[in-house]
Amino acid sequence: MNVLFVSAEVDPFAKVGGLADVVGSLPQALRQLGIDARVLMPSYGFIHSGRWNIQPYLHFQVFRRNGVADCTLFATEHDGVPVYFLQSWPFFGNESTVYTEWDWDSPRFTFFNQAAIAAVDVLRDQAGFAVDLLHVHDWHTGLIPFLTDGQRWRQEWSGVGTMLTIHNMAYQGDHVERFLVDAGIPARLHPQLEMRGLTDNFLAAGIAFADVITTVSPRYAIEIQYAHAGFGLEGLLRTRVSDLHGIVNGLDVSLWNPETDPTLASNYSAADFETKRPPNKLQLQREMGLPERNDVPLIGLVSRLVWQKGIDLLIPAMRGVLAGQDVQFVALGSGEPQYNDQLASLERDFPGKARAYIGFNAAVAERIYAGSDFFVMPSHFEPCGVGQLIAMRYGSLPIVRETGGLADTVINYDGGPADTGTGFVFSWEQSEALYNTIIWALNTYRSNPGAIRRMQRRAMETDFSWNEGARQYAALYEDAVRRHRP
Repeated sequence: MNVLFVSAEVDPFAKVGGLADVVGSLPQALRQLGIDARVLMPSYGFIHSGRWNIQPYLHFQVFRRNGVADCTLFATEHDGVPVYFLQSWPFFGNESTVYTEWDWDSPRFTFFNQAAIAAVDVLRDQAGFAVDLLHVHDWHTGLIPFLTDGQRWRQEWSGVGTMLTIHNMAYQGDHVERFLVDAGIPARLHPQLEMRGLTDNFLAAGIAFADVITTVSPRYAIEIQYAHAGFGLEGLLRTRVSDLHGIVNGLDVSLWNPETDPTLASNYSAADFETKRPPNKLQLQREMGLPERNDVPLIGLVSRLVWQKGIDLLIPAMRGVLAGQDVQFVALGSGEPQYNDQLASLERDFPGKARAYIGFNAAVAERIYAGSDFFVMPSHFEPCGVGQLIAMRYGSLPIVRETGGLADTVINYDGGPADTGTGFVFSWEQSEALYNTIIWALNTYRSNPGAIRRMQRRAMETDFSWNEGARQYAALYEDAVRRHRP
């Protein structure tokens, strides 16, 4: 089977969030199953062609209502996966960031969807790659199932299946009708879209027309069918419930590997972490200017500093913890200005106990995973989450809210004779609930270090690879294609 991923973000070329991680790693696992998975993404101006050996590949044109757009596909291969980059002025080719402003991103990605359809023809006719299934991701590519439906009168497109993966329902690409009109995209009636007034919503179009819809965890697939997580599309999703599936994201375990990570002071595994992991804690404390103490519990945070991630819950809870406990806190991230400032204030108010790194540094992030005892993720909602997976692989026990992928991947410590768990979980969206859970984790750290070590070992031995997830995707690909090829 030939599968073309279409995405606005792909790691390592362009990354804003977890979407890039998935599209950057899942195709590798699929290729190991015999699926010819390739990737199409925009050619952003900040992508360094020399660094990635990106070469011109094919030229083609996209015919639009207001003219003809010249396009170039550039190509490279990364970790065995062919990756294509679409360049067309003025839409893609000179950007300094992935996303800009709504009134420019909307026409840019409208064009990207049109160009992706044209690219499928070019790859088939000129490169011999006949796409069996288009796997599209989030609102930026939500028009592609809709546009594919309009191509099915052509022999070459009659058997092409489509899958839409929703990574975050909060971002939908709505109010775009005028951009669709300007691009010359004809309207096609869909009763659910018409009835719900969703004809100008990218993500809604994808949900309505995709053969199969997936989300990035089973729990999130349930949550988005309700108003608190559906953001207005829950009713539409419920009409497609038989085609909706949740698959937990995997990790590139060759990349996220404490046994080989070159940024660490000491490499380790689940077999020897008790003796070989502690130097990483001292390294992190030294780098952050904190007292070098192996006996003090250290809590880490690596996150976008936005409401979704529960930063509004974290700040008051952590302030109470720092005021009353012998503990250290290291945070890395950036986002909304008020959260940047509030996090930085913890460092000012608790010198020698708290350190806030406002910004992002990949090496520092890995050292937080390897050097912290606990990793906090109090998200209001979390489709899947990658931080808790990396933290567990590196032996840092997650403290998370019971939502989405966090609920699916972190097993709550039972505190009893069963001695199970890989982290500490709370439910209520309240700072007090997070505070009490942190205190519970700290008390366990001090009173029952053996239980903490056993939890760390269980967490590190959990299979976080794409092996099972890739098999689930492969089965759904077959289902989607079978609908058009009985």
